[in-house]
Amino acid sequence: MAVPGTESGNATVPPQGGDITTEVVVLGGGLAGLTMAAALASAGVPVVCIDQDSPERMGDREFDIRTTAISYASKMVLEAAGVWHHMADQAGPMLDIRIADQFSPLFIHYDHTELAMEGKHQPFGWILDNKDIRHALFTRAAELPGLVHLAPAKAVTVERKRSGVSVRLADGRTVRGRLLVGADGRRSMARESAGIKVRRWSYDQSAIICTIRHTEPNKGVAVEHFLPNGPFAVLPMTDNRCSIVWSEKSSLVDTYLKLPDDQFIDELQRRSGGYLGEITLLTKREAWPLSVLLADRFIADRLALVGEAAHAIHPIAGQGLNLGMRDVAALAEVVVDAYRLGLDVGGPEVLARFQRWRRFDTVLLAAVCDGLVHLFSNNIPPVKLARDLGMAVINRLPPVKRFFMKHAMGVVGDLPRMIKGQPL
Repeated sequence: MAVPGTESGNATVPPQGGDITTEVVVLGGGLAGLTMAAALASAGVPVVCIDQDSPERMGDREFDIRTTAISYASKMVLEAAGVWHHMADQAGPMLDIRIADQFSPLFIHYDHTELAMEGKHQPFGWILDNKDIRHALFTRAAELPGLVHLAPAKAVTVERKRSGVSVRLADGRTVRGRLLVGADGRRSMARESAGIKVRRWSYDQSAIICTIRHTEPNKGVAVEHFLPNGPFAVLPMTDNRCSIVWSEKSSLVDTYLKLPDDQFIDELQRRSGGYLGEITLLTKREAWPLSVLLADRFIADRLALVGEAAHAIHPIAGQGLNLGMRDVAALAEVVVDAYRLGLDVGGPEVLARFQRWRRFDTVLLAAVCDGLVHLFSNNIPPVKLARDLGMAVINRLPPVKRFFMKHAMGVVGDLPRMIKGQPL
């Protein structure tokens, strides 16, 4: 087995570190990009994944203190890619979700026992440290002979021709393939090289994040309070820990970040309602400005965009990475189908199928999340009353409630095989 994060993979890698030829080149080795590479390689498609950061740096807790909500659908994708069992022990299940407008007695309560998947009750999702997801991905990458993981390796130019794609690296090597997958984030080189325009807008909010330990068990309950300055989420983790995602008006964020620990904890207790008992901070506090990015299209000649290279949305519904995982599942399916039929995996028909599959779902979810932000980020009495009554109605209509529960799990719509538990 190769060492995670080093150059490993199939026979396309020259022994002396020269140019590399493969089928698919994934630019960006983050959570979505390396999952994409693992999914393809698990199905027998040769793939090279390029990332500019080293695995050692990315695996350090200080590199990224964030946590991620993995929906049931995303867990199925990670499972199909052979990644999930490397991270399952670190995953805190979300068994209940409670959504309230501020501290109103009228709220929505999702209970995982009200819905059966695969003939049994399943968590809505899981909360993990990003570092644990990365470690699982690095371990899986090292297991796959068809995956070449180049990290650290900086891409300096991208070229797409009718015959294929080529990515030139800073060390002088060139990686060639039939398809380029842009998984390189909001400032995507792959997207910009294709001249794909994006629509952007910002919210007057930033997300304050940290991880806490608490004395009372969280019982797998995820809580989200919609407050006038933005949603406040408490997400259950393992070992009596919770992740805090506190969306706050940007002008106030610096004040909260600079509070002494005891005063900051008092603010957390006030917003959470104190149900977790005594709280201690396990990580530093960070703030991330909140904005939306939506690419005008997700494909170009021999290029497909996934994850934040294609879209980034408000975390109000916890669907950021999960939206990217659905991209991964759809693109993996169309590429694997083409490869097994001996077709060009970067051909226009393959890419058009991917875009048709993913574009509508993404635009719709971005619009819904944007609407929720504007609906709940105010304290206007008539609007608040309407919100509370709407929540109460949803909570008392089982068919409507089950639909929203399935949506939270990511199992609504035309699902790829990976999400349905079927082999690629």
